[in-house]
Amino acid sequence: MKIYVEDNYQKLSKKAAYILASQIRLKPDSVLGLATGDTPLGMYRELVAMHQREDLDFREIKTFNLDEYYGLEKENPQSYHYYMMENLFKHVNIRKENIHIPDGEASDIEEACSRYEGLIRQAGGIDLQVLGIGRNGHIGFNEPDVKFEATTHLVHLDADTIQANARFFDSIDKVPTQAISMGIKTIMQAKKIVLLASGHEKREIVQKALEGKILPELPASVLQLHNDVVVILDQKAAGELKEI
Repeated sequence: MKIYVEDNYQKLSKKAAYILASQIRLKPDSVLGLATGDTPLGMYRELVAMHQREDLDFREIKTFNLDEYYGLEKENPQSYHYYMMENLFKHVNIRKENIHIPDGEASDIEEACSRYEGLIRQAGGIDLQVLGIGRNGHIGFNEPDVKFEATTHLVHLDADTIQANARFFDSIDKVPTQAISMGIKTIMQAKKIVLLASGHEKREIVQKALEGKILPELPASVLQLHNDVVVILDQKAAGELKEI
């Protein structure tokens, strides 16, 4: 595991974008696993700028998003489909057919999850997976006590996660209580993982995930077992780490 501590969020975003851009340039048909939320936003802005300024080419790239709220329409501004279109996809030259996001409107959840796993396998697996980390240690929407052998599945969101995401909705009652998420097993099968964390409120969970025991109660701790993880933190998120 490599850990980079950057001075601030802007430098964190640039470092993450540089790593993704290097992957794209070295393997133009890379399969990227992408995350949503506040932390990756700066990285996506940097990638869009690289596309516009340096002709970073997304034409052959395939993407698979980590998760999607269950029960939200794609056009809903709080859906992750909408997030990805607004923050990355509509600004680069990626092909529509190469974009994959879990189907939050699926009537048959088991079939939709199985199909998503099949598409990942068909693409040859994920070359580089981007992750954030929740305040309770979740990655994707894999909440504490998740089974490490889980693949893409329906998740019942913890109260902490619902509370953390309430700021994006009109009220906490509007926050979906379920989501479709890649499982821990799927995430761990990625060839390379890039974990991003920013802000003072993440410092304790980052320390536990990277330096503590590997426990299902702290899903991100399983990343200690992966053979190619890059962690990019800002100074605030790194504040509790004992060793860097």
